Amino acid sequence: MPGASDAPESPHLKLGLKALRRHLDAFVTEYLAEKSEETVGTYQRSLRTFQKWFVQINGRFYFREDDVRAYKTYLGEERGLSQVSVSTYLTALRRFCQYLVDTGALSENPAAGVKGNRRPDRHTRKVLTEADITALKEELGGSSPIDKRDVAMVHLMLYAGLTEIEIVRANVEDLDHTLMGPVLYVQSKGHTAKDQQAPLDPPVLATVEAYLQTRDQPAPSAPLFVSHGHRSAGQRLKTRSVRSRINGYLKAAGIKRRGITPHSLTHTAALIWLNEGMPLEEVKERMRHGTLETTMIYYKKQGLLTRAPEDT
Repeated sequence: MPGASDAPESPHLKLGLKALRRHLDAFVTEYLAEKSEETVGTYQRSLRTFQKWFVQINGRFYFREDDVRAYKTYLGEERGLSQVSVSTYLTALRRFCQYLVDTGALSENPAAGVKGNRRPDRHTRKVLTEADITALKEELGGSSPIDKRDVAMVHLMLYAGLTEIEIVRANVEDLDHTLMGPVLYVQSKGHTAKDQQAPLDPPVLATVEAYLQTRDQPAPSAPLFVSHGHRSAGQRLKTRSVRSRINGYLKAAGIKRRGITPHSLTHTAALIWLNEGMPLEEVKERMRHGTLETTMIYYKKQGLLTRAPEDT
C-alpha cells in the first residue's frame, strides 16, 4: 500500500485522527466561510477522500512534500482518478495545508511544490451521436408531469447546453422573453448569481412550457423543476435526481457506454450547433465558455456527431 515513510527523521506535523478532523472542520467553517456552496461542497468531498486515506495508512502522514506525493500516487494509481480529478483533490489539500500554515500549525506548505496533472486539451466525456440522440428521444414521452419534466430537462441539456446544476438552480421566474427571444437566466457552476443567459429555441421552450402546464400555477420564485414523488412532491430537484433520471434513459435507450454520462448531453449541444452552421463565437456565448479556446475543442471534434457510436 503506497503511503508515507513509517519512520520519518523530522516530521513537520504529526496529527491523530481526532486532531485532523478538528482542523478540517475549522478549515471549512473559517477558511471557506465566504466561498460558494458549490465550492465548499467540492472541498469537503475532496478532503473526505484525504481523510479516508489518512485512516487507511494509519495516520502515517507527516505533512511533508513526500507525503503529499504519496497521496497523489494513491489518487492516480490506486483510485484510478482522472487527471482533472487528481488536480482538484490536490488543490483542496494544498489549500488545507495553507490554512495550517496561516494558523501556525505548519511552518511551510508541503503541497505547494506538488503540482496537479496537466489538464487534458480535450473533454474526457464522450458525446452522443445522431443515432444516440434518436434512440434517447424514443425513450422519452408520456403525459404525466414526470414524463413532461424529463423531456424538458433533456431538451434543455441537448439543445440549450444547460448543465445539471443549472437545471436544478433554475426558478420559474428565470424564464424571460427578451427582444432577442426567450432565454433562461442561469447560475453556472462557480457563479453566485444568475448572471448568464441561455437562449431557448422554440422547440426547447415548448417542452418547458408543456411541463409547467402540468403544475398548478407555480409561483415565480418556485423551482422550475420539482420532484413529483409522494414524499418529496413540490421540492426542488437535486442534481443526483437529475443524473439518475438521465442515466435511466441512457440505459433504456441502449446508449450507456464508457464515457457517456448525463453531462455528455451538455457537451453534445455544442456539436449540434456547430454542425448546423452556427458561428463559433455564438456557440461560445451559448455554452457560456470563458474563452474561445474552449469552444475550439468542440470545433475540432464536431465530426463525432455523425460517426457511428462505436467510433466516438
